[in-house]
Amino acid sequence: MKKVMIVDDSAFMRKVVTDLLNQLPDIEVTVAARNGKQALDYLTKEAIDLVVMDVEMPVMNGLETLRRMKQQSAIPVIMLSSLTNQETTIEALALGARDFVEKPVSLSMIEKEWIAEFHQKILAMDHEVGTVHPPVPTIAKPTKLTQNSLPVSLDALVIGASTGGPRALLGIIRRLPARLRCPILIVQHMPAGFTASFAKRLDTETTVRVQEAVDGMRIENQVYLCPGDYHMTVQQGHLQLDQREKRHGTRPTVDYLFSSAADYYGPQLAAVVLTGMGKDGTAGLRQIQAAGGYTIVQDKETCTVFGMPRYAIEQGVVDEVLPLQGIEAKIAQMVR
Repeated sequence: MKKVMIVDDSAFMRKVVTDLLNQLPDIEVTVAARNGKQALDYLTKEAIDLVVMDVEMPVMNGLETLRRMKQQSAIPVIMLSSLTNQETTIEALALGARDFVEKPVSLSMIEKEWIAEFHQKILAMDHEVGTVHPPVPTIAKPTKLTQNSLPVSLDALVIGASTGGPRALLGIIRRLPARLRCPILIVQHMPAGFTASFAKRLDTETTVRVQEAVDGMRIENQVYLCPGDYHMTVQQGHLQLDQREKRHGTRPTVDYLFSSAADYYGPQLAAVVLTGMGKDGTAGLRQIQAAGGYTIVQDKETCTVFGMPRYAIEQGVVDEVLPLQGIEAKIAQMVR
C-alpha cells in the first residue's frame, strides 16, 4: 500500500483528491496538510511514500517546500498545477519534482482519463525513502548494443522524453555548445499551455535559441520543442503540427517525430530516448535504425522512470545505453 500525503490550502481540493486517490487500488491518503510548513512537520512524524502538493499556497509555497523536502528525503513529489502557474510548475520540475498533474477546476473536469493518468503517474513513482546524499559523479561508461556508429555528418538530433524528462532536458541544454551544427527536435510529454513556459525556461539556460515549434516553421540549427496537445513531424525541412488522434495515450507522441525524421534525414540522424513511462519512441527508433541512423537511450540508474528506454532495449532497437551525464556529453559532442 502506497501512503500518500496531500498538501493543498483548499479544503475542497484536499477532499476531492483524497477521495479520488482512496478509490484507487494500493493507494491510501494518510495525511492531508494545509500548507508547506505543516507538510514538512508531518514528514518528520509520518511514514510517507509520495507527496502530492499544490504549487501556490500561503505560509510556505510549493517551491520552497519542495526545496526543503529535497534536502531532507528522497520522497517523490507530484505537483498539482493549473494554467495560471505554468512557470512555477516548470521551476518545480527543475528543482526535482517527479511530475505534475493539472488541477481540475471543477468536479465535471474529473473524467476517467484524468484519474487514470493520475493513477499511472503515482504508480510510476518508484523510489527509495531515506536521507538524501550528494550524488556520486557518474563516469559515462557506454553500453554498446550494436556495431553501428554515429553518422560522420549529423543533419539532425531528435529527443523524446516523458516522466522526469524536464529535469533531464535542462541538464542537456546547459551542456550545449554556443552554436549548433544541426537542429535538435524535442518531444516532451506535457499538456497544452505548459510547453511554452518550458521552452522559455530552456532558452534561459543556453546561448542557443530554444523555442516552442510553430506549424510550417523552417527548421534551422536551433532547438525546437513540440507544443502540448499537438504532434510534431518533419516535412521537407519544415515542422508540421497536427492534432490527429493520440498514440500511446498521448499527444504529442515521440514516435511520430522520430518516424518522420527518419524518412527525411535518413542515415544522418541520431535519436535519444530519455526517462519516461510506456512504450512511446520504440517504433520510431526502429525506423531510424532501419534508415541507418543512430539510437541512444538513458540507462536505468539515472532514469526517473525506466519505461520507454527499457522497452526500446527489449525490442532491440537501441545502439547505445548511457547514463544521463553521458548523454549530456555525447549530445554536446555530436552537435558541436
